[in-house]
Amino acid sequence: MRRRSAVPPAPLPQRRGVDPVRRRLPVEGDWVTVRDYLADRLPVPSELVDAMFAEGAVHGTAGPLPADAPYLPGGYVWYHRELGPEVPVPFPVTVLYRDERIVVADKPHFLAVTPRGRHVVETALSRLRDELALPELSPAHRLDRLTAGLTLFVVRPEHRSAYQGLFAERRVTKEYRAVAPYDPALTLPRTVTGHLVKERGELTAREVPGEPNSRSVVELLTHRDGLGGYRLLPETGKTHQLRVHLTMLGIPILHDPLYPEVLPETAPDDFRHPLQLLSHRLEFTDPVTGEPRRFESARRLSDWPSAD
Repeated sequence: MRRRSAVPPAPLPQRRGVDPVRRRLPVEGDWVTVRDYLADRLPVPSELVDAMFAEGAVHGTAGPLPADAPYLPGGYVWYHRELGPEVPVPFPVTVLYRDERIVVADKPHFLAVTPRGRHVVETALSRLRDELALPELSPAHRLDRLTAGLTLFVVRPEHRSAYQGLFAERRVTKEYRAVAPYDPALTLPRTVTGHLVKERGELTAREVPGEPNSRSVVELLTHRDGLGGYRLLPETGKTHQLRVHLTMLGIPILHDPLYPEVLPETAPDDFRHPLQLLSHRLEFTDPVTGEPRRFESARRLSDWPSAD
């Protein structure tokens, strides 16, 4: 079996923590130059493509390409895409721990972990790569943009699979905190299960008939004035699992724009009502050193019931 050749390293550095775009030139095609190919494939006016070449912004493995660089099937080109305007998330990412293998960050609400859609520079990954000068930093797991709290990142590619495997194989104890309505008739603690499905392109996950594929333990810690403070222990990691499970119990998380119903989208710069969900604790055995690891978020939910 013919082995695919290794992808060469990018000749362009990251920009504000964002990797350059890499394109592999199709083996089949009748383009004469790289410029012809990009003008044909990029969703921008050809004048912008010409400007990219004039600025030396399109690179091959040996450096900037001229506009008449010949099209070489199977070759690679790199360039930085033009980033659209992003609303700055006015809260910092706090680094709780850092060594030569991992970074543990305390992420604020509203900040995505990785670039996606309209959130590119304003993400935890891009910020940390830029601020810590760690261009190969990568996330070990997922955390919703609207959820705050602990996120584990891996410093170098050779350790990535080991730490990602912890989450894939459920060898991490995860504890969340949430604020939701208090229901005195609800018996807690209890384990919530269900078969959850989230289709591509849909905003929400839903429970459907079938063998349970999600499991969470829900405990009440405190309550006051109709609100409860909850400890959530997810034993599986389905998308929006905790948000769906509390909705199934009739106590949807406070300020959730998707559950129990999808609310009209707020303005991108409206940070007044963060989802009251926090990744509070991560605990695991380090897969490289074998030592026990335990991290707790320093953040607090703004609507947490207090005794004051």
